[in-house]
Amino acid sequence: MAIPLLDVIDIKGKTITGDALLTQRRLADYLVADRQAHYHFTVKGNQPGLLADLILYFHERNEPDAVSVDSGHGRIETRKIWTSAELNDYLDFPWVGQVFMIERESINKKTGKVSNETAYGVTSCKPEQAGADKILKTNRDHWCIENSCHYIIDWNFDEDRSRIRTGYGPENVSRLRRFAVGLIKSKGVPSVAQKMRQLAMNVRSVLDYLRMTKNSSAPCVSSR
Repeated sequence: MAIPLLDVIDIKGKTITGDALLTQRRLADYLVADRQAHYHFTVKGNQPGLLADLILYFHERNEPDAVSVDSGHGRIETRKIWTSAELNDYLDFPWVGQVFMIERESINKKTGKVSNETAYGVTSCKPEQAGADKILKTNRDHWCIENSCHYIIDWNFDEDRSRIRTGYGPENVSRLRRFAVGLIKSKGVPSVAQKMRQLAMNVRSVLDYLRMTKNSSAPCVSSR
């Protein structure tokens, strides 16, 4: 369904990011040859040959080409990226401009627990079009979309364990959940989860928050 969706969007000159499910030769050809766009794909086990080549190449590596550190959501995350254009003519994948490996280290501020993750990928952007910093940012921006959409829904509604599975039920309930989150976010709240806890089981608070009645009280505004 990716290609029909992209057919109606002006993507010329844009970089289209995708997780491993979309790391497909047909989509890569479509983006670069047909639409003059770029791709930024994650490589996992559904492309075993490509993944094995990247793991082997990055097995011995020097200092990273770029590093970023973020502190938020109760953790400190350090991301390191290595990039290369040396495999462009070797890999069995169309329009490769660079390959990359990203290491993520996350430290929980409360517990001190450390977790590590390694990700591999390919992009059609050549080094002169996208340096290591830009590739790292593109990869981060891709997951920001995931975190701001699915993660909020799953965390607050436990959607992945929903027992609603028949007919149009899952789709309709998912739409309602996203509509609710959209309403809350439209007010510019810093935390959707916190606001949901404040509004839970309190119809009056919901009506006031959304200003849905004539006698809805105005929300409190803190001044600094």
